[in-house]
Amino acid sequence: MPVILGIETSCDETGVGIVADGVLLGDALATSMDEHARFGGVVPEIAARAHLHAITPMVRHALDKAGIGFGDIDAVAATAGPGLATAVQVGLAAGKAYALTLGVPLYGVHHLAGHAAVDILDHGPLPERSIALIISGGHTSLLLLGDLARDPVIHLGDTADDAAGEAFDQVARLLGLPYPGGPAIDRVAREGDPTAIAFPRPMTGPHDPPYRFSFFGLKTAVARHVERHPGPLPIADIAVSFQEAVADTFTRKAVTACRDHGVDTLLLVGGVAANSCVRALAEHRCAAAGITLRVPAPRLCTDNGAMIAAIGDLLVRAGIAPSPPTLGADPNARLTHALFTRIRTEPPEREAPVDRRERRRPVWTGRPQPTTQTAPATPTLPNTSSDDFSGVDH
Repeated sequence: MPVILGIETSCDETGVGIVADGVLLGDALATSMDEHARFGGVVPEIAARAHLHAITPMVRHALDKAGIGFGDIDAVAATAGPGLATAVQVGLAAGKAYALTLGVPLYGVHHLAGHAAVDILDHGPLPERSIALIISGGHTSLLLLGDLARDPVIHLGDTADDAAGEAFDQVARLLGLPYPGGPAIDRVAREGDPTAIAFPRPMTGPHDPPYRFSFFGLKTAVARHVERHPGPLPIADIAVSFQEAVADTFTRKAVTACRDHGVDTLLLVGGVAANSCVRALAEHRCAAAGITLRVPAPRLCTDNGAMIAAIGDLLVRAGIAPSPPTLGADPNARLTHALFTRIRTEPPEREAPVDRRERRRPVWTGRPQPTTQTAPATPTLPNTSSDDFSGVDH
């Protein structure tokens, strides 16, 4: 039974998980969220530096919780994209280092495939076909899944602009709520009236793409309501009405996708899947439609190392060949397969810089030179400056 070490550093969480045969043995998570709060969003350089400090302690902590040592690890899985460029590179480099040191294979995996795979740790193997609604801080996608380890992933629809989590953060800022906006809106919304404000349901018209998402119009509607409202803002009513509009749009499109494709299982994953309104409405509509809803525990919805170990575990048990050591990170990777195959390419060889002193210049003699006369060359002197790049390998 192979034991998989998973590493996740695509955003501001440093996650490490250890999985064997679909069972989570141990995990650890560190976050730099508090360091980003004053900026109202994640600063990539701060996140990357936090990953550098946290990655080794988190690996040790996960091993201790699992009750195993480095010698028990049979493979390493690490997020290779998408995500913040510098943050992803930290985790992938750490994964390569551990795999090389331990003499085990490396699996560079897609971050969103990890979100889909993590539900296995809670509810067992996925069915042969399912629809996955992935809603997180950086991603909003409706996917048709087969065998997650072997089959290509089919995109039914994605967001046309912001991701769901970004919309929550920006609306929270409009309402004066703290970052991150998702949990803050969810807390405040419990005191509001969901029927108080009729915000629009974006991309739900008869001529709109049935599985595509958009949040620009909804955010604008909230902003206009805030601008025009006299007196103190009914923050709870605005929060719950916005949340209801988002949940209604998500669940309506997801249930429609299940019906259209003859699928009876909906997988709801990603950080926004921890939202209480989204979960409750999804449960209600899936039950009414005879669809099985699978939602991981809230702590597994947000970014974590367990989800990366889970997809690595699927790949190893499916006999999929590991990633090459030259695997490169791709911050903008589209999900087509769980395993990354992108190879890092070396930059083209550059020509050596030209020594400007070797250029031929006219010599000033104190009087005008005839236009037909060729100026004598400046004597060539030995080059002893630090600008001499000869012999340097580019």
